[in-house]
Amino acid sequence: MHPNTHYEHLARLFDYPRQDYPRWVQSTHELLTGGYVIAAAHIEALAMALPTEGDGLSRRALDEVQEIFSRSFDIQPITTLAVGYVMFGDDYKRGELLVNLKREQQELGIDLRGELPDHLPNVLRLLARWEDRDLAEEFVVEILYPALHMMIEEFCVHRTAARNELYREHHKTLLVTSSERGTIFREPLEAIRRVLSIDYGLADYEPPERDNAFLEGMEREMELEGDTGRPSTSECMQ
Repeated sequence: MHPNTHYEHLARLFDYPRQDYPRWVQSTHELLTGGYVIAAAHIEALAMALPTEGDGLSRRALDEVQEIFSRSFDIQPITTLAVGYVMFGDDYKRGELLVNLKREQQELGIDLRGELPDHLPNVLRLLARWEDRDLAEEFVVEILYPALHMMIEEFCVHRTAARNELYREHHKTLLVTSSERGTIFREPLEAIRRVLSIDYGLADYEPPERDNAFLEGMEREMELEGDTGRPSTSECMQ
């Protein structure tokens, strides 16, 4: 077994959920339990929050989990799984990152599954197979680890409240989410962060100060939607 197999398992947790999703959560928990105790605890928290029946999801439960996943990452999202966008937005640096990641992923035969190279599951699958430790470490330290901090921050209470206020102001309504499950995908993000911290010696990392650019971008998008009377381009290109 490749020593970085745990990244393949973590990647599966950010693929669009299917009926067997709880089994993948459980297998990831079992894989992490030995060497990554805190990360395993976050995966256990995810498992406990899932509306499981046996070792799978009923049709109704699957619909709920898929809806939460979409609200977390796709449709009016809490955050985005595009780590390059989290770090650089639309800056040219993201374009350079996409080119370099795609080259590395193609050389290792990684199927991008219709997503961009900086999509979190594609990045994790690259880490699982990357033989160039120096290049992997540079990517983790400079891009992936700080991006994960930023993504996790978006799930915090005050930012969720600010996001809900935007929805209320622009749409006169709130997306209804379960108070117990609405932020469950924060747990696997935290698990990845903990695993990277151990694998790359990042325990003393201090994230840089930043403004809330993601919320500001959402507000600009909502203003555009209100001006045109139709969904913005990004909403149409889900």
